[in-house]
Amino acid sequence: MSAHKDLLALQNARRLVIKIGSALLVDGETGRLRKKWLAAMAEDVADLMAAGTQVVLVSSGAVAMGLGALGFENRPSRLEEAQAAAAVGQIRLAQAYQSLFDVHDMVIAQLLLTISDLEDRPRYLNARNTVEALLDRGIVPVINENDTVATSELRFGDNDRLAARVAQMAGADALILLSDIDGLYDCDPRQNADANLIPLVEDITPEIEAMAGPTHATTAGTGGMITKIMAAKIALAGGSSMVIMNGGANHPMKRLFAGERATLFKAGTDALTVRKRWIRGMMAPKGFLRIDEGAVSALKRGASLLPAGVVGTDGAFDRGDLVAFVDAEGHVVGQGLISYGSHETERLQGHKMSEAEAILGYAGRSALVHRDDLVLL
Repeated sequence: MSAHKDLLALQNARRLVIKIGSALLVDGETGRLRKKWLAAMAEDVADLMAAGTQVVLVSSGAVAMGLGALGFENRPSRLEEAQAAAAVGQIRLAQAYQSLFDVHDMVIAQLLLTISDLEDRPRYLNARNTVEALLDRGIVPVINENDTVATSELRFGDNDRLAARVAQMAGADALILLSDIDGLYDCDPRQNADANLIPLVEDITPEIEAMAGPTHATTAGTGGMITKIMAAKIALAGGSSMVIMNGGANHPMKRLFAGERATLFKAGTDALTVRKRWIRGMMAPKGFLRIDEGAVSALKRGASLLPAGVVGTDGAFDRGDLVAFVDAEGHVVGQGLISYGSHETERLQGHKMSEAEAILGYAGRSALVHRDDLVLL
């Protein structure tokens, strides 16, 4: 299939992550929000959601939105000054998103993350479950790096890699990087008029990496093609395709699906399959759940594992650990990542999920092991 046909297929994606760069949101000369552009972007997102696609936005722009208020004409070199600009700008950025998405009756949620939040397993699970809960309710998560506390993340790269990790975390079909360049070229188009756009990349070879050249910085942002190639590696490893396109003009998503120039980094398989393969390959369960025949049948139909079907718990494990499922004859029938620790699981076993709050004192998760977090063996 051609790159264009693959891009058209993304119109029917289950879930997309769209990364918006600072240079698209903020006018580099005036330092003001490009309000008409963001209004058009809100319309694009509304159209995608109306067609059944869930959308997560990863938005730069906090530092750029706060520069003027602090009297800076350019991005400051001192970290604490950049963080102060981010603190002021993040409020303005969130207000701008909600006011313009209100036109389409869309609710915006703000999540501020750092790379370290996605490296720590419990915090990663919290972030992932929050995003899932928001998307299930038709809310658009707007995620930004927590620039007020980040250190190296703030100084060494835009939100490209964060966006790729979010796509990986969310199990997105694709990550769309809206940039100030329309894709990957075989050499720098700013310096060579004969540069050729690479429309489709199916394998990130050393030759592809060499095409990225050096990083470049702007007043509003800090990204470059190298960070985008790094993001593509992360996204593809998680089963998400990635697109780089020039988002400068209004309605970037409409333009993408209408055939505008772009580079597609095509994943070899989908994100959920990659996740399932990873879980299937894990070999050291921290605990075992003995389940009844009804639970085994439900799992075979594609259901999550609920506590009502658990008749026994063995081992000491924490939330997010690997546990195996054992049937009445002692056979391991599956395994997955559990949403509760062993003590909570013991208290919940045999009960309905609706009773969790009364038993534990808090509402908790929707299942012991979510269907996306388990495999049958």
